[in-house]
Amino acid sequence: MTHLHITSWVVAIILFIVAVVLTKNKNEKPAKIFSMILRLFYLFIIGSGIQLYLLVDPSSDYHIKALLGILVIVFMELVLAGIKRGKSTTIYWILWFVILAATIYMGFTLPL
Repeated sequence: MTHLHITSWVVAIILFIVAVVLTKNKNEKPAKIFSMILRLFYLFIIGSGIQLYLLVDPSSDYHIKALLGILVIVFMELVLAGIKRGKSTTIYWILWFVILAATIYMGFTLPL
């Protein structure tokens, strides 16, 4: 299950970067396709994350990691929406990167 989860978020990050580039270049149809595939991977991430969450000790820090993981997805969507609308996304990018780094750090340091 851990392999599915890690593979899902690695692919999602790649899809996110591709979707951002396509959205910035005004390639609407390919950007929309990559955004929809990215949303499918959000479901994989959340589903495998829930399964991993159910395997751990409820007194551990996994609930914080789960919240951070959801925030990573939220900021990915905010970045894409901001770019599509032509708004400044600098703060979203910064928050996404910081929360992503914290989530990855917690994921690799927690026992499961």
